[in-house]
Amino acid sequence: MAAQLIADRRDVDFVLFEQLQVEKLVEKDKFRDFDRKMFDMVINEARHFAIKEILPLNEIGDKEGLIFENNQVTIPESFHRPYEQLREGGWISMMEDPRIGGQGLPFSITQAALEYIIGADFSFGAFGFATHGAAKMIELFGTEKQKRLYMDRMYTGEWTGTMVLTEAEAGSDVGSLTTTARKNKDNTYSIIGNKIFITCGEHNLTSNIIHPVLARIEGAPAGTRGISLFLVPKIRVNGDGSLGQPNDVICTGIEEKMGIHASPTCQLAFGSKGDCRGELLGEENQGMKVMFHMMNEARLGVGSLGLFNASSAYLYALDYARQRKQGRDLTKIMEKNAESVAIINHPDIRRELLWMKSHVEGMRSLVYFIAMLFDKMECASTQDEKVKISDMIELLTPVVKSYCTDKGFECCVRAVQIFGGYGYTRDCPVERLLRDSKINSIYEGTNGIQAMDLLGRKMGMKKGAVTMELLVMMQDTMKKASELPALKDMIPKFEKAVHKLGNTAMALGSAVMSDKIKHAFAQASPFLDVTGDVIMAWMLLWRANAAALRLREIEKEGGLPGKRAKDKMFYQGQVLSAQYFMETILPQTLGKMDAIDALSGTMVDMPDPCFGG
Repeated sequence: MAAQLIADRRDVDFVLFEQLQVEKLVEKDKFRDFDRKMFDMVINEARHFAIKEILPLNEIGDKEGLIFENNQVTIPESFHRPYEQLREGGWISMMEDPRIGGQGLPFSITQAALEYIIGADFSFGAFGFATHGAAKMIELFGTEKQKRLYMDRMYTGEWTGTMVLTEAEAGSDVGSLTTTARKNKDNTYSIIGNKIFITCGEHNLTSNIIHPVLARIEGAPAGTRGISLFLVPKIRVNGDGSLGQPNDVICTGIEEKMGIHASPTCQLAFGSKGDCRGELLGEENQGMKVMFHMMNEARLGVGSLGLFNASSAYLYALDYARQRKQGRDLTKIMEKNAESVAIINHPDIRRELLWMKSHVEGMRSLVYFIAMLFDKMECASTQDEKVKISDMIELLTPVVKSYCTDKGFECCVRAVQIFGGYGYTRDCPVERLLRDSKINSIYEGTNGIQAMDLLGRKMGMKKGAVTMELLVMMQDTMKKASELPALKDMIPKFEKAVHKLGNTAMALGSAVMSDKIKHAFAQASPFLDVTGDVIMAWMLLWRANAAALRLREIEKEGGLPGKRAKDKMFYQGQVLSAQYFMETILPQTLGKMDAIDALSGTMVDMPDPCFGG
C-alpha cells in the first residue's frame, strides 16, 4: 500500500508514454542510447528506493527535527544511509551529460523519478534538489577550475550546495541587498553580510557546503544591475581539491517552521570575523543573470512539489475513503438495520475526491509537459526552434509554480477534511503533508510575485505571440478531441473558456499600459488562477483524447479479461475527470473572469484607515 501513497505509477506511465509519447525521444540522437525498457527500469528503481529508504524518513524527520548547537546543525541520523544511496545511485545528476558524471536521461524521465524520490520526503530530497541547481550554475558559468574543484563533487553529492539570496531587510526585493564584496589581490573576494532563510545552509550530512552568494562589489551600481554572484565554500578548497581551513561562514540560527522540520532553514553570517573568501562566478554585475538559471529551475521544481504533495494527499484520502465505514447509504437512510458503508459512497466525499483527482492528473500532465519541452529544446535542430520552446517554458513557469502549489495545498486541505478529526492529529500523514506543503507558495518568489511576472512580463512576450501560441496548442487539442464522439460535448465548454481567457488577457494587458495599472495588477493573482484552470482543462482534454483512443481499441478487441478490464476502468476515469472539470470547474472559472474583467478598483482605492486595526 505504501507504494501507492507517493504517486500512482499507472498514471505516471499514462502521461509519459500515452499522452506525451516520450518514447519517441529515443529517435533523436541525444537519447538514442535509451529505450522504453531502460526508462521503466529507472522509474522502477526510483520508486523502490523512495518506498524502502526515503518514505520512512518523513515521519522520523518531522518528529525528531534538527539540533542546533555551537553554530552547527545536526540532522536526524537516519538521513545518512539514504543520502549515501542517493549519491551511489547517481540520482542527483540523472539528466546531466555522462561526460561530467551524469546519466544523460531525458528531463521527462528524470521528473518521474523525482516524483518518487522528492515526493517521498522533501526535507530529505531538498539536499539533492538544491545541490543540483547550484552545480548547474557552475556548469554553465564557471571556469574550468571551478568545475573541477566544485561542480564535479556537487553532481556526485560528495558536497552539497545552496542558493543564498534573501536578507532580512531586502526580502523579495533582491536589489536592496546589503551584502558586500571587496576584491583581493589574489582575485578572491572578501564577503561581508547576513542572509536568512537559506535551505540546507548548514548540516552534518556532507564534508562541505558550497554557497552561491549574491553580493554587491564595492562601487557597483545600485539595484539588481550591480549584483554579482560568488562561490563561498563552508570549508576552503585547496588547488588540488583537498579541504583546507574553515571559511568565515557561520550559522547563527535555524528557523522553527510550520513544516519540513528536518530541512535546515538557516541564518548565515558571512565575514563576521573579517575573513570570508569567495570566488566570482560568471562576470561582475551579472549575478542576477546567473542566479536566474537556478531560480527558474527551482521555481519549476517547487511547482512540481505542489503536484507531489497533492498526489500523496489524494492517494491517502482515497485509501481512507475506501476503508472507513460510517453512515448508511443515502438510498437506505430510513432503514434502521442498514449496514454502514465506506465513506467513498457518500456524494460529498466523492465530490472532494474527484476535485482532487482531476487536479492531480492535470498538474502531473502540466509538470511532465514542461519537462518534455526541455527535452525537445535539447533535441531542436535550429536555434529558432530552441528559442520558441524556451519562450513557452518562460511563459508557463510562473503558472506551474503558483497554480500547482496553490492547488497542491488545497488538495492537502481537502484530504484532511476527508479524514475528519483524525486528519487533524499529528498521527495522520495528511496533517504532515498539509504543513509541509504550505511553504511551496512562498518558496522561490511568492505566488503573488509570480502572478505579477505573468501579467507584467510573460503574457506580453514577443508582443503576445507566445501567449497566442499557447492558445493555438489548445485549439489543436480541441480539433483532435472533436473527432471522438465521447468528447464532443466537452468542446463547447472548453472553447468558451479559451476564448474568454484570450479576451481577458488582452483587456488586462491594455489596462497595464494605462492609468489603471494598479487596478490591473490587483487582478494578477486571480488572472494566474484562471489561466491555470484553463491550462488544467487543456491537459485533461488532452488526456481524455489519449484515453478515448485506447477505449476505442479495447472495444474493437471485444472481451475484457484481466488487465484489459482494468485498463478500461482507468481510461474511463480519464474521460470522466475531464468531463467533471468542464462541467464543474470551468463555469466557476468563467465567473472569475467576469470579476477580473470588471477591473474593480476597491483594493487600490480603499483608504488605509478603512482596513481597520
